[in-house]
Amino acid sequence: MKILDTFDWISIALYFLLLLGIAVWVIRKKKENTEDYFLAGRNIGWFVVGASIFASNIGSEHVVGLAGTGASDKLPLLIYEIQAWVVLILGWVFLPFYARSGVFTMPEFLEKRFDARSRWVLSIFSIAAYVLTKISVTIYAGGVVVSALLGIDFWTGAIATVILTGIYTVLGGMRAVVYTETLQAVLLILGATVLTFIGLDKVGGWESMTKTLTPEYFNMWRPATDPDFPWPSLLITSTIVGIWYWCTDQYIVQRALTAKNIKEGRRGTIFGAVLKLLPVFLFLIPGIITLTLKMRGELHWDSPDEAFPILMSNLLPSGLRGLVAAGLLAALMSSLASVFNSCSTLFTVDIYKKLKPNTPEKKLVRTGQVATVIVVVIGIIWIPIMANISGVLYEYLQSVQAYIAPPITAVFLMGIFHKRVNATGAFATLVMGIVIAFFRITLELIKGNFDPNSFLYKLGDMNFLSFGAWFFLFCILFIIVVSLLSPAPSREKVVNLTFGTITAEEKLKNKNSYNWVDISISIIIIIIVIGVMVFFNGN
Repeated sequence: MKILDTFDWISIALYFLLLLGIAVWVIRKKKENTEDYFLAGRNIGWFVVGASIFASNIGSEHVVGLAGTGASDKLPLLIYEIQAWVVLILGWVFLPFYARSGVFTMPEFLEKRFDARSRWVLSIFSIAAYVLTKISVTIYAGGVVVSALLGIDFWTGAIATVILTGIYTVLGGMRAVVYTETLQAVLLILGATVLTFIGLDKVGGWESMTKTLTPEYFNMWRPATDPDFPWPSLLITSTIVGIWYWCTDQYIVQRALTAKNIKEGRRGTIFGAVLKLLPVFLFLIPGIITLTLKMRGELHWDSPDEAFPILMSNLLPSGLRGLVAAGLLAALMSSLASVFNSCSTLFTVDIYKKLKPNTPEKKLVRTGQVATVIVVVIGIIWIPIMANISGVLYEYLQSVQAYIAPPITAVFLMGIFHKRVNATGAFATLVMGIVIAFFRITLELIKGNFDPNSFLYKLGDMNFLSFGAWFFLFCILFIIVVSLLSPAPSREKVVNLTFGTITAEEKLKNKNSYNWVDISISIIIIIIVIGVMVFFNGN
């Protein structure tokens, strides 16, 4: 690893000055009400919505983890990064229902469609899941990146980044988050693009790289009997996790809800889907380049998660190295800011406001700020636990999500597509799903204590992708059966909140919110995704 020089530090300093300028500008403009603090006044245009969706998604765990995937033999995990088509489902299918209901949060939507029980369960579970997956993984990856880039120790790097991000998130709320994320998205794309082109030039182009690695390496579709990545389970479970993450998770959907109207919101998701096509080229390919250089004896690293920082520090010239380092810091900060703000929104709107409905707006904003500070502290406490996690970081994230996603995805999909599904079915499925998810995670950790022929060992040892697919099918059947065995939901619980109950007026309003350009770009995105799937088939 090369240490950053003066020009690199100047680039990083300029980035932080620009970030500070945006944060100060936003903090001076903000109003003391919940709509402004949590949803940026619902006044954001499509460009900022799309850039914010992309920057929220691409955290340092993606940069580190996806490059690590490219630098190891786990290319099938690429399927999680070509989910631009699922982002389109958010804009075209889910967003109109969310916009019509006028909600701040996803648990709030479940209360409108079902009842308060589902809202409570999803609120508390979402906050816990953010700590387990998003906050912990982002901070761990950030510590790896910052310590590798800036030549400081892991703890100092991780804590400094968490505190810095926490300050502008607490003070500026959602508006500070979306505007700083727009800057961060631009910087990250520029930096990673330069690194990809310089890296490809260094290895002698794509053809030279494929000769070193052999065509089999580039196959993301393994046989159905593959012990790690059987392709049917990979395709099904990645889609279930994708719908949960992109279409029902507060972390992402909150960005679309900040839009001025449904038209800007949908265009924001389409723009976000366009940007979502980039990670394959910006992060996966640098990982593959690093592996090629290692096999040729030109680079050395111990863990695949070090691939991106090592390639960057060794290939980029002075000054530019600092710019890409700033881009990586931007990725870390944008993800952290998003999850901090989402946690404080869930706590304030779904828990505190439910317990104290008459709280003044100004006090709710203060509560949101205190909640953010608490989440920052919890994040710091989690660092030593995350530092002990080994293996490819990205795979850890996907395996945990494969257990969390099925029940939530089932409840939202059935809630929108099946008007007979009721509150009892939704509540029972969420509780059952969470219990089974934690049971499976526990079994995975202690399976060594069981007889290899026992049912519990086999359940704990079952491939995480196959488990996710069967678990989702079980959740769908469970919610339908429980709903059919209990009374049908009342009319106000389904009108305009499920397919088949939308009024003619709402249908017309939705039809007027898009045109042929929106449809054409969406079709092109789907064609590109199919093209990437075909390209990485090992032939």
